[in-house]
Amino acid sequence: MMDIHQILKQLPHRYPFLLVDRVLEIEKGKSIKALKNVTINEPFFVGHFPHRPVMPGVLMLEAMAQVAALLAFDTLGVTPDDKTVYYFAGIDGARFKRPVEPGDQLIMDVTLDRMKAGIFKFKGITRVGDNVACEAELMCTMRTIA
Repeated sequence: MMDIHQILKQLPHRYPFLLVDRVLEIEKGKSIKALKNVTINEPFFVGHFPHRPVMPGVLMLEAMAQVAALLAFDTLGVTPDDKTVYYFAGIDGARFKRPVEPGDQLIMDVTLDRMKAGIFKFKGITRVGDNVACEAELMCTMRTIA
């Protein structure tokens, strides 16, 4: 378990781009389950779409990547500093199965497939209730910045 205060210590993201509210489970080096509460107050709903608010698919992918970062940091036993940035290196097989609307709760399950030469490969599935909303394979890497 990880609450929002612990998440804020691990991830550099802040409002409006922090897309993880709580970590429900974490198994070091293997998997993580986290949640994001989707509310009408999200700034992207104003324009996506005014007549029918839907969470952008790319933001679901970003939320899964943030969850993946938390798993990577836990796996390595590190807390990133201001000189470390965690980047997307690739996305494969992204599929969007249902729209995500205000009032939905995203449950994100991310598993670590492999870690090689500083590149992490994850499998992510996001559900709303029992229904899959989004799934993808994510590749991420950490870089030190000047």
